[in-house]
Amino acid sequence: MRVPKLHDKDSGNLLGTITEQQLQFLIDQLEEESNADQDYYINEATLDMFEAAGADAGLLTLLRSALAGREEMEIRWSRK
Repeated sequence: MRVPKLHDKDSGNLLGTITEQQLQFLIDQLEEESNADQDYYINEATLDMFEAAGADAGLLTLLRSALAGREEMEIRWSRK
């Protein structure tokens, strides 16, 4: 099985790879419009919510780095 990767939806830039458990956390925590939906909107409040829900420290670090001073962004995951 291919490792899940997170990308900046707007630029397509690779943000990093994540574990299956981290991906499942995102899927469980964020709203998907359909079973094929692979993109999510995040902001600092979202990351604070993740932290309160017990998110993996590595995932939080990756997402906070991805925001890099932006107020919000859309991310998407893939296995490509």
